[in-house]
Parts: sequence; structure tokens; C-alpha cells
Amino acid sequence: MHNPFPTLSSLRAGGKRALAAALALIETARDTADLAALLDAAAADPKAHVAGLTGPPGVGKSTLTNALIRDWRAQGDSVGVIAVDPSSRATGGALLGDRARISTDPDDRDVFVRSMAARDRLGGLSDDTIAAVALMRALFQRVLVESVGIGQSEADISFAADTVVLCVQPGSGDSLQFMKAGVMELPDIVVVTKADMGDAARRARSEVEGALTLFMRADDWTPPVVLVSAPTGAGLGDLHAALSAHRAHLAGARLVARRAAQEKTWIAESIRARFGLEGLRAAETLAIPARGPFGREQDIARRLRSALTRVQ
Repeated sequence: MHNPFPTLSSLRAGGKRALAAALALIETARDTADLAALLDAAAADPKAHVAGLTGPPGVGKSTLTNALIRDWRAQGDSVGVIAVDPSSRATGGALLGDRARISTDPDDRDVFVRSMAARDRLGGLSDDTIAAVALMRALFQRVLVESVGIGQSEADISFAADTVVLCVQPGSGDSLQFMKAGVMELPDIVVVTKADMGDAARRARSEVEGALTLFMRADDWTPPVVLVSAPTGAGLGDLHAALSAHRAHLAGARLVARRAAQEKTWIAESIRARFGLEGLRAAETLAIPARGPFGREQDIARRLRSALTRVQ
């Protein structure tokens, strides 16, 4: 007998196994009306604050992820984690498998970690990641997205996160590279990891604070720079305070506007990836009925494919 497509209600009652199956459907049921309806329902009913964690490889993102999971669970918050890794050229799957570096209790029903591959996108996330964030945001109180190591083009984390946390480490020259790359436009919070390095960590904080002054933000938020040593726990309280402050800053109209802009950008990026710049320009002329972002993207893609077929 054919199993019915999951709903938000069935996922909220079904635990980890139901969520794992639903996340698999993001790949196997792509471009179906049932999946678009589920994802649009999730996008319309968010529960979680979404933190996006990014930074260069080796900066300590996974160690910090472990510390945040531990603290949030101690507070009683349910936590969903999406760890995005580079893709294997052979299989297309996640190359490093971040779940191996993130430690959770398998019997804890209120924490779920999913590794995902960046696929062929250079922005640090994938279309599947955006869908997974929308789904998990409707099921958990906290969602954490750990992206592929950031460089000059890996800005996709801003499409998915309410709060972007950029990690840098002392003595690496990261802050100078980020000034050249323009990455300092992205973060809402900057974490200098390995704060136990003392003077080097404090110098890195000063460099980052200087770099942040070079970029004008569209909002009235000044990104704090926090020194953290995840293994010792030093500075984690400051990071939690910064996350809470930014969440409060976004509360209400700002958060609604931020998520609406993210959805618009994601649709445009998805259409451009499928159909190129000409396809994106054509999509802007289409009259599409008001729907959620996933259904809207599906309608645009269907119309463009139909137009291409007629031309051929």
C-alpha cells in the first residue's frame, strides 16, 4: 500500500525516523507537488531561530557546534543541525560527514543532526539545504546550519539563517582575507575561536573590529566580536548573549522582512542555476499565483520548461 505523504503534524509526532524519511524525500521527490506543499507549509509555520555558522576550514566550527548543542539542550530547547560538507566527486555525497565530528546522544529525541552535500553549488549550501532548513525550522526550537568553509563566494548561508555567525581564528590572517573578499558584510556576530591563545586572540578581535568598520550595513545592527574557547567553555556565555540580542533585534517586522527577502533571493538563485540569466529574466515577466516559496519556484520552473519545449 502506498504510504501517504508526510504532513507537518505527522512529522511533529513521528520523531527522528519520520524526519529522516522526510529529508530523504527532498532529494527523491524533488519537483513534486506533494513536496512543495509540505515545504510551503513548513515555511509558513516556523518555530525555530536559525543560526548559521560559517568560517574557514579548521577554524573549529564543529567544536563550537557541539558546545552550542550541549548548552541549548541543557536549557531544554530542541535542536536541529544541518552540517554541510564538500561533495564527493565520485558519489556526489557529503565528503567529510560532519556527523562524525558532532557528538549527540542517540537516545535524545530532541536533537537531530543531518549531514548534507553542497553538490555543485559554490556558495556553501545547496538547494536541498534550503529546503531542509525550512522543514527543520518548523519542527525544532533551534536550528543550526554549519556551512562549508567560507571564502570569497560562499555567501549562501545568508539565504537560510536568521543570524549569521562568522568564525575566525587567531594568527591566521583571516580578517585581512575577509576584508578583501567582502565577507564582513555577512555576519551578524563574529566569533574569534581559540580564545585561550591570549594576546593573539585579542589582536585578532581588534583586527576584526577594524575590518567591520569598512562596511556599511543596511540595518542598524552592529555585529559584536566575541572571544570563545569552545573546549573550555570560555566566552560561550557571551556568544549566547549575542545570539539572544540579535534574535530580539529581529523580533517582529525585521524577521518577517529578512525571511521574505531570503525566499525571494533563493527562488531567483534556484531559477538562475537551472535556466541561466536569460531564464531568470524570463521568469520575472511571468504571472505566478501567490504561493509559498517552494511552490512558486516549482511553478516558475514548470512554465520555463514548457516554454523551452515549445521553442525546440
